[in-house]
Amino acid sequence: ATCRCFQLLHRQNIIIPRSALIPFLSFRRFAAQIHLQNMSELVDVAVNLTDGMFSGKYHGKRAHDGDLDAILARAKETGVSTMICCAGSLHESRATLELMKKFETEGISMYSTVGVHPTRCGEFEKSGDPDAHLSALQRIIEENRGKVVAVGECGLDYDRLKFCGKNTQRKYFEKQFELAESTGLPMYLHDRNTGDDFLNYMRSNIDRISGGIVHSFTGTWKECSDLLEMGLYIGVNGCSMKTEENCEVVKQIPLDRLVLETDAPWCEIRRSHAGFQHIHTNWETVKKEKFVHGKCVKSRNEPCHVRQVLEVVAGLRDDVEEDKLAAITTENARRVLRLA
Repeated sequence: ATCRCFQLLHRQNIIIPRSALIPFLSFRRFAAQIHLQNMSELVDVAVNLTDGMFSGKYHGKRAHDGDLDAILARAKETGVSTMICCAGSLHESRATLELMKKFETEGISMYSTVGVHPTRCGEFEKSGDPDAHLSALQRIIEENRGKVVAVGECGLDYDRLKFCGKNTQRKYFEKQFELAESTGLPMYLHDRNTGDDFLNYMRSNIDRISGGIVHSFTGTWKECSDLLEMGLYIGVNGCSMKTEENCEVVKQIPLDRLVLETDAPWCEIRRSHAGFQHIHTNWETVKKEKFVHGKCVKSRNEPCHVRQVLEVVAGLRDDVEEDKLAAITTENARRVLRLA
């Protein structure tokens, strides 16, 4: 009501002294803090912790100092209790674990995946010894039991064949089923514009693995239904709710198979997205050129924004409130990834 009064005065060109605004602004900051303190627990099942944006680099150029400490602090304040840090190569699998050791803070539990992204599967052959490359991935898993919770991010991606051809992707997707089978870990899966290929690989190999998450899902309800029939879980983020068609799919995902993610620093929920209208939690944001430590950077997604994913999913559905959805998706993530 107070905010509405100030808006009406402004429209009438009535100047409001700053001293009159101070109590109102202080109340808003106080209310925002209380809101954050009472937020429900969340698990973000996809964070790309080693991405250069978190160290201030964009397209290879440094724009500002790294601020991963502030990013994690915001996540903690927002109720994020656990995050899964995704790896997409042998190098990233090692680097992610090292970064976790450096930044894991009290109040946020960090776990990682180990595997090779479909667009980087060429690294198996570039290594000169694909079997040794696979063995190196397995050693990382065995040496970090308790911290590595899934094999991946692996799968198929036919949208970006310029990085890796179909045949190479298929060959080493198959190899990573071997890795999941031998370690007993669930899989962290990627599928982009693959027709029936991804589904066929999953059908042929589903009995070899102990479940998994198809992350950043953007497919049709038919594709989703086929994956659910195999017992897989579905991860949703901003890219999963771009269009009205996307949102209709998200509405139908069974609550006991749904997990939430940001895929940070990618896949933010933008104003142009169909689900944007349901967001009601925001953070002060600046352009990277005007970086201020402690503030979000425009167009850089963060783990704290999993709160917005929760808000949009709850806003789209009429069968669950936000707090209940938070509890359900948190339990789902713990179950499929067997988190402590």
